[in-house]
Amino acid sequence: MKKDLKMKWTKYFHYPPSTRSTTDGLRTYDIGNQKLPSVTTILGATKSEDSKQSIANWQAKVGMEQATRIRDQAASRGTTMHKHLEAHVMGAGHLDLTPEGKTAKAMADIIIKKGLCDLSEIWGSEVVLYYPGLYAGATDLVGVYDYEDSIIDFKQSNKPKRKEWIHDYFMQLGAYAMAHNYVHKTEITQGVILMCTPDNYFQKFQVKGKEFIKYQHQFLERVDKYYEQQNN
Repeated sequence: MKKDLKMKWTKYFHYPPSTRSTTDGLRTYDIGNQKLPSVTTILGATKSEDSKQSIANWQAKVGMEQATRIRDQAASRGTTMHKHLEAHVMGAGHLDLTPEGKTAKAMADIIIKKGLCDLSEIWGSEVVLYYPGLYAGATDLVGVYDYEDSIIDFKQSNKPKRKEWIHDYFMQLGAYAMAHNYVHKTEITQGVILMCTPDNYFQKFQVKGKEFIKYQHQFLERVDKYYEQQNN
């Protein structure tokens, strides 16, 4: 049965200002007097050898020039899609009449129609979260999704994904939830991915409970590995 949820803003929390910087490909956040590595930097630096080899194999198959073009195009399309979605959440509009912009707008509209219909409460949009002394990152939405306190991220994908292919996304959500729970004394126990492809194929992934905790533990193992690498 279709839920009839109306999205509302409830600003329970003060999210601190921050600045982002990238050095040698590593993104960090300056929050107060702390310079913290981003969640995506930690995950990227601690990829398994199998993951690295899979990427290398793909690059060899399509060629480095084509691989770079595909990545750049996907990143640009994803950024534009996010701008449309952020504007929608903020009650504004975003105009981009380029062919890529029109594609991104159509993708955003699908996510709004099929994904954001289950969002009933927004605590923050484009929220920077941090775990003191360990890591920081920005999530697209924090709020109540499908009646549960949640971290929500938007993703563009060139093709549909299987759940087992996107474990890093779930660890990312788990990291943000741990940071929010620690700093703001909440009990967020669900992560949500709302994903769309350029041909408008929509997917929704929800992880919660014990499964969500499992991904949080896996992320903490990656944090330990990252700092071991930095100290060697």
